[in-house]
Amino acid sequence: MSSEPTPAYVHAAQSIATRAHAGQTDKLGTDYITHPARVAERVRHYSDTPAAIAAAWLHDVLEDTPTTTDELREAGIPDHVIAAVELLTKRPGQTLEDYCARVRSNPIALAVKQADVDDNTSPERTPQLSAETRERLAQKYARTRHLLGVAP
Repeated sequence: MSSEPTPAYVHAAQSIATRAHAGQTDKLGTDYITHPARVAERVRHYSDTPAAIAAAWLHDVLEDTPTTTDELREAGIPDHVIAAVELLTKRPGQTLEDYCARVRSNPIALAVKQADVDDNTSPERTPQLSAETRERLAQKYARTRHLLGVAP
C-alpha cells in the first residue's frame, strides 16, 4: 500500500479473521490464521489496495466460521469488501466453473483468489503434504487457474 495510513477496516478485518479462526488448524496442524495472513501479504502482488488486503484476511470467514455478513458490516467492513468475500465463499452444490465465474467477475475477489491459490500451491508448504494430496491439489489448482483465466 502507499504511504497513506492503513484504513481502520483493514485492522478490523485482521482482528475478525484472527478471532473467527481461533483454534482452527490447517492440514499440517499449523494455526489456520497463518493462511489468511499469508494471503493478505501475497495479494499485494495482484492488488495493493486496502480493500484487497481486507478481503484476503476475510476470504474464509463466511465459509469456515459462524461469522455473518451482518457482523462484518457492523464491524465497519465496507460493502464492496463484503461483496468480494461473499463471491469467494463457496456455496453448497456450486460447481468449480460457477464459482470461478463469480470470482472472475470482481477484481478484488480475483486478486484474493490468485493469492489464495498461490499460497495453497506454495513450494514452501506443499512438500510437507503426502504425494497423493500434492497431486490432487496440483490438479485442482491448475484447473482453478485455468477457469479464472490466470497464469500460474
